[in-house]
Amino acid sequence: MEVPRRNVLKGALAATAAAPLSRIPAPPKLAPASCATPGGRDFPQVGGNYGNQNYSALSRIDQANVRRLGGAWVNRIEGGLTTGTNQSTAVAVDGVLFIESALGNVHAVDGRTGVTTWTYTQTRGPLTRRGVAVGAGKVFTHGKGNWIIALDQGTGAVLWERQINGYGNMEKVAVTYHDNLLHVGTHDGDRAAALALSAADGSVVWHFWGAPGPGELGHDTWEGDSWQTGGATPWMHPALDPELGLVYWTFGNARGSNSSQDGSGRGGQNLFSSSIVAMEIRTGRYRWHFQSIHHGIWDMDNVMAPVLADVRIRGRLRKVVVYGSKSGMYFILDRVDGSAPLGIDEVPVPQDPRQKTWPTQPFPRQGGWTENRVVDQPLGTSVPGDPNRAVPNYVQAGIYTPHWDVPVLSIPGHGGGACWNAHSFSHRTGLVYTGFGYVAAAHSLTESSNGLRPPGEYQTGGVVAVDPSTNLVRWKRRLPYSMAHGNGVLSTAGNVIYIGQPDGNLLALDAASGRELWRWQCGAAISSSPIMYEVDGEQYLAVYAGGTGIPYGDSAPRGDFLWAFKLGGTVAPAPAPTPPTVRRPVSGAAVEGSAVNNTVVLARTYDRATGTVGGTESTAVNGMAPTWLRIPAGTTVTFVNPPDNVHEHGATQFFEGLFDVRLQPGESFSYTFHRRGEYFYNDCYSPRPTGKVEVY
Repeated sequence: MEVPRRNVLKGALAATAAAPLSRIPAPPKLAPASCATPGGRDFPQVGGNYGNQNYSALSRIDQANVRRLGGAWVNRIEGGLTTGTNQSTAVAVDGVLFIESALGNVHAVDGRTGVTTWTYTQTRGPLTRRGVAVGAGKVFTHGKGNWIIALDQGTGAVLWERQINGYGNMEKVAVTYHDNLLHVGTHDGDRAAALALSAADGSVVWHFWGAPGPGELGHDTWEGDSWQTGGATPWMHPALDPELGLVYWTFGNARGSNSSQDGSGRGGQNLFSSSIVAMEIRTGRYRWHFQSIHHGIWDMDNVMAPVLADVRIRGRLRKVVVYGSKSGMYFILDRVDGSAPLGIDEVPVPQDPRQKTWPTQPFPRQGGWTENRVVDQPLGTSVPGDPNRAVPNYVQAGIYTPHWDVPVLSIPGHGGGACWNAHSFSHRTGLVYTGFGYVAAAHSLTESSNGLRPPGEYQTGGVVAVDPSTNLVRWKRRLPYSMAHGNGVLSTAGNVIYIGQPDGNLLALDAASGRELWRWQCGAAISSSPIMYEVDGEQYLAVYAGGTGIPYGDSAPRGDFLWAFKLGGTVAPAPAPTPPTVRRPVSGAAVEGSAVNNTVVLARTYDRATGTVGGTESTAVNGMAPTWLRIPAGTTVTFVNPPDNVHEHGATQFFEGLFDVRLQPGESFSYTFHRRGEYFYNDCYSPRPTGKVEVY
């Protein structure tokens, strides 16, 4: 059935989600700014504008001359740091760039010369950052331990600091400034809230809980006291429409007392998990919501920073919000009332009463923009093959198939689709762009946290362009890396889009087709969004290349490179770092074959420090002894199922298909590896134990 039109709630019902109004400062008597005003001389906030359009009206750098881009300057903002988590996007105001580093320091950098004009040195230790806010002559940043900090925009001097406890962990989420309020999200906790703080002193003006408590709207969608550990945290920054007076927050997956994969103790839809909620900017009053995944058990929350756009649908200009990310679908919603002008259907999905699954899930009538089922491609065919290719021996399923105690492999996966990368709406093409990932996930209650990304799978992705007036894919370009984790898109009036890769390359693509026009090596993985700004009539492209561990772990190259580019720039590219490993690694470190007699013991763990094989049968991910075997070419390796194991075990080599054997307890099998390379294999009894033979 079609999702019904959502009416605006008023009166007492809406008031249940609102905070007292006595602390809200009177709004200035000024015409509200538009959420669609594009970046120009400035790129004043993360997302570019209040609508998170990540679009620049600057047009001098275009398809005809983009190949002339060169480095204007590069600033190693922390003096050459090569470690840490770098997820912050720069903003540009009045010719100055403001950026947070992996250490939590805030740097102000002259946008013309690249010279650091001031630095705020973090006193509370490093934490994950995604961007500062600039407004009212201040720069706003986070401090570890739930601190919000206001700095003088001109000097970096601390103007005030305030600790905000009681609403969940407060870091990671980029800060948004509007009209003397700071919109700040909390994250990764048992229960969390969207907050509006006074920009004058950091005091809480209003809050909105992601998992409602007693007496609050949506509380009855949680079984018993499960709301207390329900998660539903708003861990990406919101969008705002000042003309409508609304702020749009997205809330993350439901967690539950065990993990996000266990819904057995939290029956109900679990509002406002996996939802977008429209609230009044100044009061926090609820106006409407849309839940994209009911009673989620897959950590597939659609938490993208929402994108606001005015588009013509069936001849009528509509104010819409584009919402959706990890599920690989866009839900096009009217941002006034949450209705669906292009249609959304509630579709029956597979059920498991143990998980208390919801009978239907919403699907846009036009379908998604990426695949939602793994491909069972025969071993020995092209390698790596289809991006959705399934690692062997797993139970395979489509999206929203429930799980229990057996791992179920599905796609896009909690690390696929689009995750916390910034999306972009181009005023020039009318298209929405996002980077995405192919990262299949195996869910079951045997897995910790949010599921298993099977060792040995290829983690790739690409960029897709979707027409929000039809919700149909205009083009898709596959790339060698997952682009779902901080790899934001910038679109420009020059009809070019820009996106950075985890190998350090910044790409310029034709906005109409996805054709590559230019690339530049920045020296470290890019986990942020490019921006564009203008100083003294010169237009610049900028990006921060620092790198983070998702999804490539320590193989993603790290750095502290803040780059600016201009036409005719003369600074040379950085040396290319070692690119990240696109295959999910096995658990454990390398062991030389000579140390274990070139033998792998199936379904047993291995202690590398002592060189001993575990004494009990194991289906753990590291249940190969050893998991990583290094041998010279021409070596014969023996795989053994010990006689005191109870079950049949095996070794299925993928994706080359060199061998696929089943061994009873006490049996063995030998294979000679002649070619250099990496050869992954897993167990037929349980696919979780995975090993790798590295042939050199």
